[in-house]
Amino acid sequence: MENQNYKILLVDDEQDIIEFVGYNLRKENYDVYSAKDGKTGIQLARRVLPHLILLDVMMPEMDGIETCEQIRVIPELSNVIIAFLTARSEDYSQIAGFEAGADDYIAKPIKPRLLISRINALLKRSERSSISSVADNKNLISTGNLQIDLEKHLITMNGEKFMLPRKEFKLLQLLASKPEKVYTREDILQSVWSNASFVGDRTIDVHIRKLREKLGNDCIKTIKGIGYKYVDV
Repeated sequence: MENQNYKILLVDDEQDIIEFVGYNLRKENYDVYSAKDGKTGIQLARRVLPHLILLDVMMPEMDGIETCEQIRVIPELSNVIIAFLTARSEDYSQIAGFEAGADDYIAKPIKPRLLISRINALLKRSERSSISSVADNKNLISTGNLQIDLEKHLITMNGEKFMLPRKEFKLLQLLASKPEKVYTREDILQSVWSNASFVGDRTIDVHIRKLREKLGNDCIKTIKGIGYKYVDV
């Protein structure tokens, strides 16, 4: 993987973190950009269109959760990978991060080699997903009142168009690709998160709940003890 082709945006209000993490990323030939607050981070993200954003949770004025939520509704940033890099490890903080649309959650402090490994893994999974979508040559999933445009990353439901965060989009794509098929939690973990060790049942539940809030509660059915399926409404 040619790291110099990848742009990483680091958003953190601690200058020492920006300098330390930025130094180690540049050693790996990544293009690194930095911002000290969420508002500036969003503006910079719009301009440079990074492949991955490392985002602190605890920042003044606009915290990382709100910053992530705002990034996820910007069409040109819908596919950006967002990983929280934070000292906070409480469950509620991680859940809030995944609800906001984060792809990963990395706890401080972290050794440079481990951080680079996590970043490489996130970028490789994203790369494989993009290649798979092109190879399949299936640009549109249509079922009932739902249409999923894989090229534009666009959802149309009952004539209303909207964007979804990366993981919600992939989860809906999986379920809607075969309506009425029951996907186990293991199926979902493998397809959407590539069996990432940090993802548990609660993370899957959060994403299912967010999809139901946006699409309607009747679209995704829970099959108790097994998993979930998409049904046309």
